[in-house]
Amino acid sequence: MGARVIDRTFDRAEVGHRKSIRQVAFASFIGTAVEWYDFFVYGTAAALVFPKLFFPRFDPLSGTLASFATFGVGFFARPIGGAVFGHLGDRIGRKSMLVATLLLMGGATFLIGLLPTFEQIGVLAPILLVTLRFVQGFAVGGEWGGATLMAFEHAPEEARNFYASWPQLGVPAGLMLSTGVFAAFSSFPETQFFAWGWRVAFLLSIALIVVGLVIRLRVAESPVFSSVKARGEESKAPLLEVLRNHRLALVLAIGVVFVNISGFYIVTTFSLSYLTKQLGVPTNVALVGNVLFSASEAVSILIFARLADRVGKHRVAICSAGCIVLFSYPFFWLLSTRAPALIWLAMCVSAFIGSALYGITGAILAGLFAARVRCSGISLGYQMAGMLGGAPAPIIATYLIHWSGGATWSVATYLAASSLITLVAVYVASHRQSVAILADPVVVSSLQQ
Repeated sequence: MGARVIDRTFDRAEVGHRKSIRQVAFASFIGTAVEWYDFFVYGTAAALVFPKLFFPRFDPLSGTLASFATFGVGFFARPIGGAVFGHLGDRIGRKSMLVATLLLMGGATFLIGLLPTFEQIGVLAPILLVTLRFVQGFAVGGEWGGATLMAFEHAPEEARNFYASWPQLGVPAGLMLSTGVFAAFSSFPETQFFAWGWRVAFLLSIALIVVGLVIRLRVAESPVFSSVKARGEESKAPLLEVLRNHRLALVLAIGVVFVNISGFYIVTTFSLSYLTKQLGVPTNVALVGNVLFSASEAVSILIFARLADRVGKHRVAICSAGCIVLFSYPFFWLLSTRAPALIWLAMCVSAFIGSALYGITGAILAGLFAARVRCSGISLGYQMAGMLGGAPAPIIATYLIHWSGGATWSVATYLAASSLITLVAVYVASHRQSVAILADPVVVSSLQQ
């Protein structure tokens, strides 16, 4: 009789813990999806709308470059946001930072939807656009680290890669939603689309923010952070501690993430402009390609994150980075055919092989840093990779196409080189001993029950 009571008590505890981690993972996913929707909707507008409305006095090439430059401002703000919110995440807690970044991002995105154009207020229009883009980047810089650690630090060891991949699912969800909204309104007559249709994608953010906040406010703080705080072991200056004691880990973190971000924006932002403006492919074909890219990315994340729990995350990451190198040139050859089916095939394959690495990026980075500075370490590493790899990617790719007279081998080489940087970083990281993921033996015991 006693054994049965114990068994039932254990079963209830196990079921309760599984339900809890699923709630945390879902909350991380929903909030991240909302924030990335906000961030990506700007990238789509930068390729299709902003050159005409905010930089009308430039020639087409210069207008596109100027628009992508404002897009890049967000990436330069991301390391600042990562440093600030990473510091607060290690000092105050992961959960409160998620609420703050969600509100900040949503407010900036909503205001972009209300901005007057160059025709209405002149040079003040692009200045305000750049300012709000900076706020977007600052907010998203603090979002990723906190969301990833909430899922990662709640998860049991045997499924840590899988649950830590859920915040990464927010990327394809946000991209799919933002692209879908733009695709719907781009089917309107051009005058209506440029007059007000594009604004709807930004104004919808306010409703998504409310949904994200309701879900996120219900989850508990990370047990790892709670353990660190209970023992009074918080770092007084986590960012300085990372820069002083975890320099190699920080460099490796930047390298691991590098192709995830640079490659992503080459495929989803630069390619959108290249297909529509250089090759004359209809906008809807390019936008559908981004939607299919997102769907393929989501499937890949879930499949390979689960596989990583069985065969090891570094094996999956090395294979993924190697495949990106090999597919760099075929990707642009398929785009150059102008055939919708082949364009969509290129987008799907690119997403599938690249997202095998992206899904487990959070788990790889978290294993490089001690719990007391983990939020600062992974946030700064990820966002520095965004500034170095993501910000210049559309600009460099646009320049390379122009420099090479329209030849895609130049951009393909750029993508392959980015992949090699990540391949080397993952290989070195795989030979480093990971730090203790959980901060306290009691927490370890409770999470494994």
